[in-house]
Amino acid sequence: MSASAEGNAAAEELLKQLEVSDLLLGTLATVVQLAYAKLAEGETGQARLAIEALRAVTPVLEGAAPDDALRDLRQATANLQIAYADKLRPASSQETHEETET
Repeated sequence: MSASAEGNAAAEELLKQLEVSDLLLGTLATVVQLAYAKLAEGETGQARLAIEALRAVTPVLEGAAPDDALRDLRQATANLQIAYADKLRPASSQETHEETET
């Protein structure tokens, strides 16, 4: 058996073991990270797209993914929404908000 054939067989075995829910969870975790990076760059439209995708796909995973993973994903989405809202807040409003927190 050639190295290429062995590699293909190993890839096929991995695909057999992989669950769609696992792939979706991993992808959504990547979406959260990318959204934070886009927010940092000021690309709020991309962050909003990520938030909407997270809100649309997360409910589909109910019953198919572990409860703790879904809880973490929901928390990450909520935190991202807060960061997004903070980014959209005018600078003068942010300064007032920071002063009231201290």
